[in-house]
Amino acid sequence: MERTATAGPSGPPAPSGRPLPPDAVMDEGADGGADTAVADVPVQVSQALYGMPQQRAHGTVLGGGRAEPARSARPAVGFRGLRGLRPWRLLPSPTGTPFTFGYAALLAVTSLVARYADPAVVDALQQSSSTDVAHLVRAPLLVLPASALWIAGGVVSAYSLCFLLVLTALERRIGGLRTAGVFLFGHVLATLATEVPVGLAVLTGRLPGSSAHRLDYGISFGVAASLGALAGLLTPWLRWPLLTLFVGMLVQDLAAFDDPMTSCGHLIAVGLGVATWPVIRRWRRTRLAEAGAAPGTA
Repeated sequence: MERTATAGPSGPPAPSGRPLPPDAVMDEGADGGADTAVADVPVQVSQALYGMPQQRAHGTVLGGGRAEPARSARPAVGFRGLRGLRPWRLLPSPTGTPFTFGYAALLAVTSLVARYADPAVVDALQQSSSTDVAHLVRAPLLVLPASALWIAGGVVSAYSLCFLLVLTALERRIGGLRTAGVFLFGHVLATLATEVPVGLAVLTGRLPGSSAHRLDYGISFGVAASLGALAGLLTPWLRWPLLTLFVGMLVQDLAAFDDPMTSCGHLIAVGLGVATWPVIRRWRRTRLAEAGAAPGTA
């Protein structure tokens, strides 16, 4: 119901028909009528008035004629978080994560070769790219990168999905070249950390000579190091459960003693990734500064 202006104890309405506040002073003319009202009268409105639909858009009038800007309605935090969720960013793309996308395409090709090519050809290719002691002594610069072109267990292995999710997330935060550096850092050092003791044990007679020709290839060391590095860029409530779960799985594999050397290599690779946290965080800040983004953005 719309309010109407009526004369009350404060005096008659203004000539324009709008009601005057109680402390308005009228200037009476010679004939005793109300001619004009004093203009500089502060108006105080503590709440919205009926019949004025525009007042929320244009602000609230305060004393002295000042207007306070209207506050825009904010969406609920939950809805805002859902609206900002972009699940497709979990997977690599040619423009957003070119290193991970190209590497994944190459691994898909080698996985198809391993599945459908002649078994003798596949065995020869994998043997020539194995990082066993014999090949590391003869051609380390060739076999170290070549061994990361094969996925142990094929594209259906758990490390394939882990590779896509971890390297995509890491590359979106620090860039492609730096992600490649972290991957190779973990892959190379974890391989040397597991194969050099084997070579020394063969030389001292603690292991047979056949141990120097053990078939060793795959991406798991690089993925484990990348996961350890990525954890340093996550919030604590996600970082520590992720590391606890992953390291717990690796310890369980080591306790099973099915392949203790590889299990030790995985733990070493995670530790190498964690050791890169100071560098990774500095790279992250540099990338944000280059992009002109705020430090709190993902």
